[in-house]
Amino acid sequence: MPGGAVVSGPVVGADAMREAPVTFKAYLMCAFAAFGGIFFGYDSGYINGVMGMEYFIETFEHLDPATTPKNDFVVASWKQSLTVSILSAGTFFGALIAGDLADWFGRRLTIISGCGIFIVGVILQTASTSLGLLVAGRLIAGFGVGFVSAIIILYMSEIAPRKVRGAIVSGYQFCITIGLMLASCVDYATQHRTDSGSYRIPIALQMLWAVILAIGLFILPESPRFFIRKGQKDKAREVLARIRGQPANSEYIEMELNEIDANNQYELQSIPQGGYFTTWFNCFRGSLFQPNSNLRRTVLGTSLQMMQQWTGVNFVFYFGTPFFKQLGTIQNPFLLTMITTIVNVLSTPFSFYAIEKVGRRPLLLWGSLGMVICQFIVAIVGVTDGDNPKAISAMIAFICIYIFFFASTWGPGAWVVIGEIFPLPIRSRGVALSTASNWLWNCIIAVITPFMVNKDEGNLGAKVFFIWGSLCTCAFVYTYFLIPETKGLTLEQVDKMMEETIPRTSSKWQPHSTFAAEMGLDEKAAAGPKVTEQEV
Repeated sequence: MPGGAVVSGPVVGADAMREAPVTFKAYLMCAFAAFGGIFFGYDSGYINGVMGMEYFIETFEHLDPATTPKNDFVVASWKQSLTVSILSAGTFFGALIAGDLADWFGRRLTIISGCGIFIVGVILQTASTSLGLLVAGRLIAGFGVGFVSAIIILYMSEIAPRKVRGAIVSGYQFCITIGLMLASCVDYATQHRTDSGSYRIPIALQMLWAVILAIGLFILPESPRFFIRKGQKDKAREVLARIRGQPANSEYIEMELNEIDANNQYELQSIPQGGYFTTWFNCFRGSLFQPNSNLRRTVLGTSLQMMQQWTGVNFVFYFGTPFFKQLGTIQNPFLLTMITTIVNVLSTPFSFYAIEKVGRRPLLLWGSLGMVICQFIVAIVGVTDGDNPKAISAMIAFICIYIFFFASTWGPGAWVVIGEIFPLPIRSRGVALSTASNWLWNCIIAVITPFMVNKDEGNLGAKVFFIWGSLCTCAFVYTYFLIPETKGLTLEQVDKMMEETIPRTSSKWQPHSTFAAEMGLDEKAAAGPKVTEQEV
């Protein structure tokens, strides 16, 4: 909302924007949408173990384990870098394209098409016996993952009730952790196979997750905010009633629908309209020094996802198996990788409660601090006593604690916030840009990490945690000065809050007016028939 001025209008109580009671059906809809995180997580995680499998190394590196020294029986650093990072490169472009498709064809169809593209990529990867086809398959699959990762957050944020929106969107991150864990379990189960099934089974299995999500999205309704954006208010009312489990003419539905419609009208008045490039330019309109400007929101969303990648957690999930092999005394790095993914899964549900009870800002602040402490401990122990088995055990313990802090704070928190901070006219593109930023930095980290850590290149080893710890220190400062508190607000109230406050005081802001009242839609709606709360 460029401009920063609040439209004068009737002031109403904080309870004026009431919502229908949260039904079990609403929980199920959002929970199923979060399922998209499983194949995102699985596709990101399976490659970690596959690159450590003997048969894979024999096939793709043409090495003989009987004649090759153990330390040299690995995938070359440049091939690790290319194979892991190419998925993120495809996902970066997929996320950008998805923002337009979500506005043109709808949130559901964009996600379903992403599933289809993903399956094509998986088929190519499964058939591969050389690096070229494997890389091509991961690139195509990345486009599909980009569609899903960008739009599933948008879709969930738009259909979830405000009181549980943070917890429900956190379910997406939870599903990512489940996908990572499933991938490590499958890798662990197939690691000793002496045929192509060792790597083809983990690769092919991910098609199942895409099929399940696509079928489910055919059943789920479209986002009501998409229909409002298209000017189809009757369709928006119909799907909103379905999502909230209320009659289409109930007071609850009318009130929420009017607020969505009024906010969209208000934003459209503030943002110049035009062709394709104008709508993209609107994401960068305004000044960085205006708390509510579109440019500031876009920078906030993209930098937040950058910070999430700077925590370094994907180093553990992408390159954990090769890294644990380097520690020397680890007997089964596949098992250790699986343990880290289990810690990731078990830690994430903590955020379901904390993100609504404690809030977004405190969770991100404490998460950053916890990760800083753990990462510096790992780095210091690795440098001073890295050959001692007890020291290595301590390093692994603090890596698991570090994963706990990430999984319960920054993992879900970054996805929740980017789904809340953008106004409706630019929301799909804003979320797409933020998600693309996540994948851009994911790609950069995947490219450079093998060259920093592996013995045949930079040979940093455990010293790389000094880098991750320093970056998490930046994340702590960043959160304190720039992240607003959005807990308990509707998406429309978040717009109002960002107009009237700054991040450090945002937690004290209370709703005091509605866009519907300011745009006069409340008075128009009052003339029509309603079903009262008691009648419902």
